[in-house]
Amino acid sequence: MRKTRTTRNRLTDDVLRRREQLRLAKRAQRERDREAGLTLCQIKVKPATAEKLRRALAIPGFEDTLARFLDDSLVDIQAYPNLHLLCWNRAERFIPASDAFALYERNWRFVDANALESKERKLIERLTRTYGGGLLNV
Repeated sequence: MRKTRTTRNRLTDDVLRRREQLRLAKRAQRERDREAGLTLCQIKVKPATAEKLRRALAIPGFEDTLARFLDDSLVDIQAYPNLHLLCWNRAERFIPASDAFALYERNWRFVDANALESKERKLIERLTRTYGGGLLNV
C-alpha cells in the first residue's frame, strides 16, 4: 500500500494539476470529435503506408477519395433489400464487393428481379462489370 503525504511540495502539486488539465483537455477533445461526427480508428499498417496516409489526409478531398474506394471495395448489406435477404445467416454489416457479386450470382433464383430498387440494380450492374466481366451467370 502506498503512503500518502499530508503535505505536498510544489512540484507534486504542479504535476497533479497538469494531469488533471490533460485529462480535462482530452475529455473536451473527445466531445468535440463526437459532435463533429468523428470516430477514432486505429489500424496496424507498415510505417511507409502510415506515413502515406498521414500525408494524404492533409490533401483536400482525400477523405472523399478514400470513401469512394471503400464504397467500391465493400458493400453495406443493409442498404440493399435483396442482398440483405441473401445474407440472412451473416452477422457482419459490410462484405467485400466480390463476395456480394458471388452471392447474387449463386443465389439469383432467390432475387426478385422485378422488385429491384434502382440503387440495387445499379450495384448489381457495377459488380457485374467489375467482377463478372460484364456477364452475370444466372
